[in-house]
Amino acid sequence: MILTNILTTWLTRSFKPFEFTNKYTNDLDFEAINELGLYVHIPFCKSICSFCPYCKEIYNESTAAKYKDALIKEIDLVGSKLTNKEDIDYKKEITSLYFGGGSPALMVDDLSDIIKALEKYFIIKQGIGVELHPTDINDEVLLKLKNASVNMISIGIQSFDETCLSSIGRKSTDYSKIFKSIKAVNFDVVDMDLIFAIPGQNENILLEDIEKAFSNGATQISTYPFIDFTFANNLYKPLSENTKKEMLKSVSKYCKDTDRDRTSVWTFANHNTDKYSSVTRDNFLGFGVSATTLLKNEFKINTFSIDKYINRVNNGELPTSLTLDFTLRQRACYYLFWNSYSMKINSRKFENYFGKSLKSMYGFELCVGQMLGLLKFDDGVYYLTDKGAYYYHYVEQAYTTAYIDKMWNISIKQAFPDKITLS
Repeated sequence: MILTNILTTWLTRSFKPFEFTNKYTNDLDFEAINELGLYVHIPFCKSICSFCPYCKEIYNESTAAKYKDALIKEIDLVGSKLTNKEDIDYKKEITSLYFGGGSPALMVDDLSDIIKALEKYFIIKQGIGVELHPTDINDEVLLKLKNASVNMISIGIQSFDETCLSSIGRKSTDYSKIFKSIKAVNFDVVDMDLIFAIPGQNENILLEDIEKAFSNGATQISTYPFIDFTFANNLYKPLSENTKKEMLKSVSKYCKDTDRDRTSVWTFANHNTDKYSSVTRDNFLGFGVSATTLLKNEFKINTFSIDKYINRVNNGELPTSLTLDFTLRQRACYYLFWNSYSMKINSRKFENYFGKSLKSMYGFELCVGQMLGLLKFDDGVYYLTDKGAYYYHYVEQAYTTAYIDKMWNISIKQAFPDKITLS
């Protein structure tokens, strides 16, 4: 908490906290944004994993049907606000579309309708990604996704080791069938999520997991540290910070030695493959319960209550629970945080976005970062070094504990909180 307070105060040049209020409107100022992504949240699961912090509940067919109808209504509420009067067939170009959860495959037969609803208003240029639980995967499900124009999948493996899975409340599954289905149905991107610092895990287990993923169809692996959210029901605590540091270092070295690219702080990929990343987008619209929307001057969060979400949308209103109006410095700080995750900060893109040079706003910090060996500069781009990536990893965990944990904990308990202050 102290670390995030100091960093936030310094980088925003203000003691003003990030203050989310319950104000909302039915208008979202996104039409003029050039680089815009879409996110859709499907909150249903077959069973609840104890470690998972995301908004979810056990699948119910009747609730899912109502949710789908509300989701399409929310899409219409947002999309119908496009105001280009010169072309009645005008659609907004967007970069990519991601379905997260929950387990979106539980609504696999509905995804085509949801995608069609979005395509009434948006042209999806870079592809569609879907998160999958290992037990979702079979030839039939993957073919349905492929036929719905999905070209990227992300599989929440977490670990192939039975002891590690048991520590996070997961059961092992028949991975040979999963690998066979992935091979049979070809996707442009296959991401496999792995967690490190799980109780009972060691470096050898983690590196074996990584090689097993790459050897069986993964084009990318995402390695996340085990974080113990206060509202999760974890039986065990994560391994120590020092162990996390050593594990992340060993992953980075292993992937470098095996000729894979580090594409972000926690992701590694085969050469010349497209990335799967639902978070490193400068702007995006979020649809569904708990989904977030990030625009030029504001950040919005939908209610975490499925019932309240459906009711609000059925009344012709957006399901916004909380809104943050950014100051310029706050928005720049947020921008730099997520661009740093992707290991590079493009000074030209920054200036185009904010109308101010990166050096004029953060020249001192960039200079210090270079002196400390956290950053390297080349042709207008600042790149995180391996040392810089580790410290980002440490700061991100502190941010998650201080900000995300608090916000989600409150939002789970209150459908529409009056205010949340993050300092």
